[in-house]
Amino acid sequence: MPWLVLILLVLIGPPALARSVDVALVLAIDSSSSINTEEFALQREGLAAAFRDPDVQALMTAGPQGAVAVTILEWSDASWQEVAEPWRVLDGAAAAEALAADLDILPRRIWGGATAIGAALVRARAVLAEAPAAGRRVIDVSGDGSATDPRRLATIRAQLQAEGVTVNGLAILGEEANLDTYYQAEVITGPGAFMIVAKDFSDFARAFRIKLLRELQPGPVAQVR
Repeated sequence: MPWLVLILLVLIGPPALARSVDVALVLAIDSSSSINTEEFALQREGLAAAFRDPDVQALMTAGPQGAVAVTILEWSDASWQEVAEPWRVLDGAAAAEALAADLDILPRRIWGGATAIGAALVRARAVLAEAPAAGRRVIDVSGDGSATDPRRLATIRAQLQAEGVTVNGLAILGEEANLDTYYQAEVITGPGAFMIVAKDFSDFARAFRIKLLRELQPGPVAQVR
């Protein structure tokens, strides 16, 4: 009965995604052919460890809205991107721990394909449009190679910059020389954009924690070590 639904909505409030958050963050994780099973597992473990970190959890409630929203997107070639974890509103340690527990058993959805960073950003932009209202909108791209679709990357990068979306990068070294320079020049953009380097996949967890701490800082982007 419609009147009963209306009463329940008044009593329990709107769904979690209807609330405003301080940051809406798309974590776009490389799942292309250059990423083997062990390397994907190291990425997944790094994500889970970061969301269990007490400093990260504290920052989730540090802004005026007291919450952030996070989604995880796997990507590889131009036609292959999968939402691995839908939007989650994180408003404290319990929500962050729940996400980390799900990440512990997160299955890989993409196996192989090219490194189409431009297509990944196009999909990330569409996913970001479904996020809760947010003070800042951020896409974070992590990967170990340069884009196989450079023209598309240039186009979507300019579009995101014009829309005030921040694109940060986590360049995983090893496959390509000077990937950090490439990410700095060709990938990141927008307000406060920055790039973090992981020396290899075993260094991903450290680098991702630093990146997440910077992204969740309220106010000006801070340097975190």
